Amino acid sequence: MSDRPFVHLHCHSHYSLLDGASSIPKLVARARDHGMNGLALTDHGNLHGALEFYRECKSNDINPIIGYEAYIAHGDRRTKGGGAGKDSAYHLTLLCQNQTGFKNLIKMASAASLEGFYFKPRIDKQLLEEYNEGIICLSGCVSSEFSQAILRGGNGAEEAYKEAKDVAGWFHNVFDNRYFIEIMNNGIDIQRMQLEGAVEIAKDVGIPLVATSDCHYVDQGDAEAQDVMLCINTGKFRTDTNRMKMENDQFYLRSPKDMYGYFPGLEDACARSQEISDTVDIDLDLTKRHF
Repeated sequence: MSDRPFVHLHCHSHYSLLDGASSIPKLVARARDHGMNGLALTDHGNLHGALEFYRECKSNDINPIIGYEAYIAHGDRRTKGGGAGKDSAYHLTLLCQNQTGFKNLIKMASAASLEGFYFKPRIDKQLLEEYNEGIICLSGCVSSEFSQAILRGGNGAEEAYKEAKDVAGWFHNVFDNRYFIEIMNNGIDIQRMQLEGAVEIAKDVGIPLVATSDCHYVDQGDAEAQDVMLCINTGKFRTDTNRMKMENDQFYLRSPKDMYGYFPGLEDACARSQEISDTVDIDLDLTKRHF
């Protein structure tokens, strides 16, 4: 185990279709190489890789944290409308803490596709209230409801911060001590702006911070391959200037040393990732059929 404890709680594999460029075996192997004893898989809107990931982690003595980067409808999941594409839903990071949480996450993921699909498979807050048992909730990336409220404030407008606090309050009320404010630093300005606001709000409302890295590929050198996948996803050429893309090559599976280096003065937020991982114990019986 690394002498500076850290566990990645926000990772995408190739099951984040045409967005993630990490194979699960390589992802798990790199976490092991970094001396980590846990790892989360949080693919966009699906649990397709959950069992492959669970088996791979178990065979490598790594604690598997099965997760899901959820799309949250702005209102009722069954209502189709309210924006196109990325504007139709917020992002949210959900992690299974135990077998109960895994079953609940399956229920929500199924409802997302069967009832909430609108550009993306979406859940809503009603499902979170009903099926939150056994699930850890992180506030999400810059596309989350919490982060978007902060970013609308620009330089810290009081009204926007109040909105973000209200959002955090709702989730904290539902998840209690299983809710954490998520901060990222992959070297882009929008994350820096969110981080500053998130740290201030976390202090004000007393909700703990956790540092994550929006991992979309295993090694830094994989950034180009991931960019090609995004072009296929969006129907663009790499030469197109106005297209969706990562702004740099920093969205890889960083070492604990690198993570602590990106969060000076926020070492507790990095260490908290290990604390969260240590509360996770998912035991799945894969020796018999489940109908």
